Amino acid sequence: MNPGIERWTETLRLLGVAPNSAELALGADLLQRWREPHRHYHSLTHLDDCLRQAANQRARFAQAGEVEYALWFHDAIYDTRKSDNEQRCADWARQAAISSGVDPAAAQRIHDLILATRHAALPVTADAALLVDIDLSILGADAARFDAYEHEIRSEYHWVPSFLFNLKRKQLLREFVARPRIYSSAEYQRRLEAPARANLARSIAR
Repeated sequence: MNPGIERWTETLRLLGVAPNSAELALGADLLQRWREPHRHYHSLTHLDDCLRQAANQRARFAQAGEVEYALWFHDAIYDTRKSDNEQRCADWARQAAISSGVDPAAAQRIHDLILATRHAALPVTADAALLVDIDLSILGADAARFDAYEHEIRSEYHWVPSFLFNLKRKQLLREFVARPRIYSSAEYQRRLEAPARANLARSIAR
């Protein structure tokens, strides 16, 4: 079941924000964005998977509310023709959090968590590390689900010529393979590191 407004209000309460009409309108806006028709992987299903994993890991986060709030925003703006989606998501989340009365320092941490999902560098905080592991968990899925994910990503970039898409995709996947580790947390390393590397190697080969 995909998340709805009730799940959004749960995140708000976890963050210490009392839901009101403005917050509910923001949640409806977020849900509508995640339902956009051009999304094949970065959809409500992806958000739901991330939130479910985060809920299971709440005891391990220093600031679970900030992490879940960041997850709601991390791909809320998703335009495959743009390269600044995460930056725009992070800026929006920070401003939205401040408008909701969240402490500016916490709003900045939310902003930084979202920027960590650019996967340009290894995360620097424990919360960011686990959030990024959650976001990348699809890489360690079973082979059939990983192959479906690859197809979904291609569908989102249907407008890119095949030769260019394959070139850029291979470059990205090789960057993950070249890292000393794909996952930062012990649990995700134990469960997903080996299958992720197998999936990536198979994808690069084809």
